[in-house]
Amino acid sequence: MPPQTSANQFDVIVIGSGMGGMTTAAALSRFGHRVLLLEQAPSIGGLTHSFSHDGFTWDVGLHYCGMLGHDQEGGRILDWLSGGTIEFRSAGTVYDTLHFPDGFDVPVGRPAEAYKMELKERFPDNTAEIDAYFEAQQAAKNAARLISIERSMPQPDRAEYRRLHSGEIEQWCGRTTSQVISEFISEPKLAAILAARWGTFGGKPKEASFGIHALIMWHYLDGASYPLGGGAAIAKGLVPVIESAGGSARAATPIDEIVVEGGRAVGVRTSSGEVFRAPVIVSAMGAGGTVKRLLPAELREQAWAAEIRSFKPAISHFELSLGFEGDIARHGARRSNDWFYESWNTDDGIWSIDGPIPMMFVSFPSLKDPTRDPGPSQRHTGQCMVFTEWSSVAEFAEGGARERPAEWAAFKKRVESKILAHFEAKFPALAPWIVHHELSTPLATVRFTTHEKGGFYGVEPTPRRMLSDALSARTPVPGLFLTGQDILTPGIAGALFSGMLCAAAIEPRVYEKLS
Repeated sequence: MPPQTSANQFDVIVIGSGMGGMTTAAALSRFGHRVLLLEQAPSIGGLTHSFSHDGFTWDVGLHYCGMLGHDQEGGRILDWLSGGTIEFRSAGTVYDTLHFPDGFDVPVGRPAEAYKMELKERFPDNTAEIDAYFEAQQAAKNAARLISIERSMPQPDRAEYRRLHSGEIEQWCGRTTSQVISEFISEPKLAAILAARWGTFGGKPKEASFGIHALIMWHYLDGASYPLGGGAAIAKGLVPVIESAGGSARAATPIDEIVVEGGRAVGVRTSSGEVFRAPVIVSAMGAGGTVKRLLPAELREQAWAAEIRSFKPAISHFELSLGFEGDIARHGARRSNDWFYESWNTDDGIWSIDGPIPMMFVSFPSLKDPTRDPGPSQRHTGQCMVFTEWSSVAEFAEGGARERPAEWAAFKKRVESKILAHFEAKFPALAPWIVHHELSTPLATVRFTTHEKGGFYGVEPTPRRMLSDALSARTPVPGLFLTGQDILTPGIAGALFSGMLCAAAIEPRVYEKLS
């Protein structure tokens, strides 16, 4: 082990700089802790970072968020963390449009009562059912938030808290989205509409916990927003907070292991062999990756770690990034997102590559950010996301793409062509204005985030995940904490709140900012 110096010693080390890691690091920095934030990718930000090619810039994983306006709960937290330097701007009154067969399109917007009214006008025979669904959504949201609070508690407080609330948690979080919706909704098309936006958390209705569905759908009820300057603005606003407290954020620093001495986490060892030490180690690289890749072998076999290892990764995806030259708003593009379904079976949203694309999400980020100057040639951006299983690219993993570059290139070209053709069929007036397109695959997700099998939403968003005792900010290993979307719910807002709860488990004064 190399000799330790003050430069290698910190109060807290955070592994992974996604939304959860940055939030935990910034919150602790706000209370004077010296934090080292380490990221294996070339840039800080995880799935909030942006990338540029050919003069265009796209976000990797941030398309829109709920609750992050200045007057909303998440926005107030973000204002405190960043000193008001990060601003999310409304994505519009209508922020999603659902497209089903036979031209059946449903706008989803704010306020919540307007959306309910839209649904009741479409389904006048089901108005009581619609009210019942939204009441159930509210109850399930409350149950999911009970789990959120529980996951930063120490034992035995946590066990007693679960005992007191087990009934409502089991009722709403222990069943799938399809199970609960079918209990309240008798009209199949209405049920499909209510379940359709499962792509915001990566769990098909027949598999995902209704608690996760309810919490994510609820957090959009007051509208959606997008950060000025794109996703990269988040790291730009939070890293200076870490540095101002004497900490540091370092990219291109992969971690090989968490150093454990006497049963306690005391540091990390990088791939280059450098050791950094701290009394508190936080992993934001995902619960599964932490257990499988960073823990010593003897700790991986502990019951909590074995439970985490048993979870499957969430779904994978392909994303086609588009560059346009022209006034795309005149030709069908808009600030709101589009969800295209080719059938009314919303569970049938996973593309098998060989067949037709069953579901596609389309977003035009340049229209959501008024600070982006398209210039005289009107350069705009779009993104198309299609969900897939890891099996679609598995043969090219573990070095296969590198060993068979011609086959990999041909595979990517085939996938890219199919997604592009699907986009052009939906937006024929926009097709002539495309001047750039490029594909990212599940292998890219693994390369830049280390998420197992390209599961960019972390571990499976199932009832089992919601009821798990193993997924907690506090681990049984003294000095080791977890943060990120696995600890609460998938997505940017889920990672933000998990980051705060993890920070509060370490520094109780953070709880004041959550009240």
